[in-house]
Amino acid sequence: MGLSDLFSASVLIGIATSGIRLATSYLYAAIGETFSQRSGVLNLGVDGIMLLGAFGSYYVVLTTGSQGLALAAALLIGMILGLFMAFVSVTLKAEQGISGIGLYLFGFGMSDLLYQKLVGTPRPIAGFPKLPIPLLSDIPVIGPILFQHNLLTYGAFLLVPVAAFILNKTTLGLQIRAVGQNPEAADSLGISVTRIRYMTVIAGSTLAGIAGASLSIALLNIFQQNLTNGQGFIAVALVYFGAWRPTGVLAGALLYGLIAALVLAGNTLGLIPRSVSDIAAMMPAIITILALVVTVSRVREPAALTKPYGRGE
Repeated sequence: MGLSDLFSASVLIGIATSGIRLATSYLYAAIGETFSQRSGVLNLGVDGIMLLGAFGSYYVVLTTGSQGLALAAALLIGMILGLFMAFVSVTLKAEQGISGIGLYLFGFGMSDLLYQKLVGTPRPIAGFPKLPIPLLSDIPVIGPILFQHNLLTYGAFLLVPVAAFILNKTTLGLQIRAVGQNPEAADSLGISVTRIRYMTVIAGSTLAGIAGASLSIALLNIFQQNLTNGQGFIAVALVYFGAWRPTGVLAGALLYGLIAALVLAGNTLGLIPRSVSDIAAMMPAIITILALVVTVSRVREPAALTKPYGRGE
């Protein structure tokens, strides 16, 4: 096959469709991390939470066949790990970067251990099926790209306007932004810094658990060691790329997903030589990092990000 095949209508539609699908897990994780960081807490344990959420949901489907129970398991895992992260970072005031890496290592090791003991070898499951939206899915070009996905993909993209509304148009969003920008002033106005930070870290970690589930029971329908392959860290980077705005995070997730889909299409069509296929597989991450370097110097992070707060300190 030649380069012309890459620009055929069917292939371009397939790339766009795959790009949206691949952006799903990044959206859940990065939107959740946006809430956490806007309140002043950096959670580098996102990838570990995703791994445990992915395994927990996968194992529930494997043993019960229920996607609903699997999603509930991912939610619960994310909430518990978020509570732990909030306790360490907010109550104990531990250094957030170190505690986050510790959480990642725990998730990485525990998911691998549970997988080896309870499953052993990759076993496919029946995950969330595609759910074409009536009428809209029949629109030429746009229908296959936007309206023929599974429930978790639709949820990820609906999460963007919901998150933007909460952060920018509600009292809770104002409190989150105030705590992340100036916790002393927020405290003086009667806003509980501890409550807000606990709430955002737990909510963000819950979304990270769903992000993991979106990989194992909606995208790949399987679990294997290190399934996320560092996606949680990319999600953290996308928060910076998006300037702590849900719409900016959406742009970054779509950029990453589309580049990854383009690389996959190139491999499938035989346009990328095997000798450089491994390097090509790294291109989405490399381009995302370059874009991050270009944009991060132009935006300001929340002033209290990574800074513990104690009244009177």
